[in-house]
Order: sequence, then C-alpha cells, then structure tokens
Amino acid sequence: MSPALSAFIIVLTSLNIAGAVWLMLSMRKRSDQEPAAGMQTTEHVWDGDLAEYNNPLPRWWLWLFFISVAFAIAYLFLYPGLGNYAGRLGWSSTRQHEEQQHASEAQAEKLLAHFAGKSVVELRNDPAALIVGRNLFANNCALCHGSDGHGNPGFPNLSDQDWLYGGSPVQVEASIAGGRAGVMIPWQAALGSDGVENVLAYVLSLSGRSVPAGDVAAGKQLFAANCVACHGEDGKGNQAIGAPNLTDHIWLYGGSVDAVRTSIANGRQGQMPAQLERLGPQRVKLLAAYVLSLGAGGSDGAAH
Repeated sequence: MSPALSAFIIVLTSLNIAGAVWLMLSMRKRSDQEPAAGMQTTEHVWDGDLAEYNNPLPRWWLWLFFISVAFAIAYLFLYPGLGNYAGRLGWSSTRQHEEQQHASEAQAEKLLAHFAGKSVVELRNDPAALIVGRNLFANNCALCHGSDGHGNPGFPNLSDQDWLYGGSPVQVEASIAGGRAGVMIPWQAALGSDGVENVLAYVLSLSGRSVPAGDVAAGKQLFAANCVACHGEDGKGNQAIGAPNLTDHIWLYGGSVDAVRTSIANGRQGQMPAQLERLGPQRVKLLAAYVLSLGAGGSDGAAH
C-alpha cells in the first residue's frame, strides 16, 4: 500500500470515529433539561393524534456505544487496520497462518516418525499407514482420481490392473514423486481424414471391436509406419514412456468411437504434477502404499 493511500485510510477512519462520537454527543438530550409539563415532541403529528416524541437515548445505550468506540480505538492500536500501521502486537493473518502451519507440521512429523525407514511394501501392509495414506489421498489426489481412486476422463483409474508407467512400488512412488507428462501428438494433418478413420478401425480391432467405416488393413499399415514406436507392434503399449495398451478395454480419455477418433486426430496431453517437493518423501511413500492397496498391485508389489 502506498504511503498516500495509507495516510488517507488513517485520516478517514479517525474522522469516522470522531464524527460518530460528535453525533451522539450533539443529539443527546438530558432528562433534566426536559420541560416539567411533559415529554417534548418533534412537532410531527400524523392522523391528528399520532405524535413523534423526542425522548433522550437511554443512558445504558449511550454507555454501550462509547464502550464500543473505546474498543474500536484499542483494537486499531493493537492490530492492523490503519493503513500501513502494523499494530502494536505485530499480528498478521499471514504470520498466524505460518505459525499454525508450523505447529501442524510439527505434529504431523511426530506421526510420520512412526513410519520412517519403512518401504512402500511394508507400509502397504500396515493398517495405520494406510489410514494416513487414505487421508493424504483425499486431500491431494481425489480431485483428479476420485475419492475411490476410480479416476475421471483423462485421469487414470488407480484401482484396476492397468498402468501407464508401471505398477511396481518403485514405479508408483516415482510417478507420485516426480510426476508424469504424457503427450499423444495429433495425426490429422499427417494422415488426413481417411487415414484417421483407417487407423481408428485398426486400433479398435485390436480389442475386438469394429466400425462401419475405415479400412482395417490400410489402418494396420499406417499404424506400423507411425504408431509402433510408442505403442509397440502388437499395440500393447510401452510403460517406459507411458504409451497405453490399445488391446484391452481400458481407455484413459474414453473408449467410444468419437473419443478414440479425437485422440488420434487431435492428440492428447496429460500432466501428473510432481508431489515430492510439496509433500516430502515420507508422505509420497504413504501415498504410494495406499494407491497400491486400492487393488491394482499384487501383494508382492509387482504389477499385474
């Protein structure tokens, strides 16, 4: 905040308080100043006999008002509220948040110390570790992968047996810690509309499906010339680069004809953010253990 704006706020706030006090003092009527004949009116009369009285404010109400003014002045002296003035106590919402965060982190470290030194496989078999992992998943992963880990369009299902980058404890931990970036380049310009339809027909045939349009044989040739580098000659993908298996019935962006056609023609881009720097190695291990517990990995941690 600029010094000029800060000064403006200080002056405006001070005038506001002073004006409110002056208004109450100037409008106050003392009962001992009232005429003995009776209560004064404002001389406003409605319907011939309905008069507006000009009674003094109750003293208890006035005292409450002045106490509120005194509280406001004390608050503005102790806490920020007057421009750049930080307050006598030096409090700020940022500082309070940081203190609470540090206290929460210290408490969490005591909890995490119980799991220190354990491998992902050991943590997966520890019920207490899975409870912590479930809470971490709910707070950090459920928005994309769903609260049950079943995923959403464009976000992998973590409870099945299909892994883009491998389902071993080491691979799952690496995916969480370092993140993943998947890119499927668009092929519309290179293949043309007919070429996209032919590749679509061939890709769907790999999982036993067929479409009315498209030449499967021509699509197989285009696939061999353009797609095998990532998806393999058999179309079963490559976990080293995150290329999906095209021979099953699991589709990251949807398995409808239109969805697969869009994937081929326009390409896809997916980003799994790295979590190591934000969560730390211990929480990453607990997350990996919980993800594996969802049913996608074997008891020995190997991918199915």
